[in-house]
Amino acid sequence: MRIIGGKLKGIRMNAPASLPVRPTTDMAKEALFNILYNTYDFDNCEVLDLFSGTGNISIEFASRDIKSVTSVDKHSGCVYWLESVIKKYELNQIHTIKGDVFKFLDQHKKSYQIIFADPPYDLPNIPQIAEKVIKNGLLTDNGVLVIEHPSFLKLNFLEGFTETRRYGNSSFSFFENPVEA
Repeated sequence: MRIIGGKLKGIRMNAPASLPVRPTTDMAKEALFNILYNTYDFDNCEVLDLFSGTGNISIEFASRDIKSVTSVDKHSGCVYWLESVIKKYELNQIHTIKGDVFKFLDQHKKSYQIIFADPPYDLPNIPQIAEKVIKNGLLTDNGVLVIEHPSFLKLNFLEGFTETRRYGNSSFSFFENPVEA
């Protein structure tokens, strides 16, 4: 995994091969960060990274001086790896939580400007991520939820959906708080 921007730009990190992850590709990550960086003031932004895996996205945000990132993953090896990177590069704005993402979404009450979710592609309940984020008020008024998913999966029927951007076999679907009538 390569960091593509910020103070750690160009650094390659080799996570253990034993971790059950599928990191976001550099091309897709660069496109995503171009969108987000031109929309949000990272100095004042709080981010939630769901299914954080190696922490690829969390580290990218921290490299770009995001205010804070909360990274949630249930795999202890992933959390341990990310914590070692946080310590090595002094990325103290990243906070890790080892836990089930769906339980976290049901119990957590804080809202975020940016929520990124990169669930396993074979997870059958990917649409529930958007449903729980919207229902539980986890996005700020101007916030965005981005779900990375296989391109064949369509999420445009979900409340708050705004657009999908495709990058090969992966797509990002974007969600905002629905406008109340």
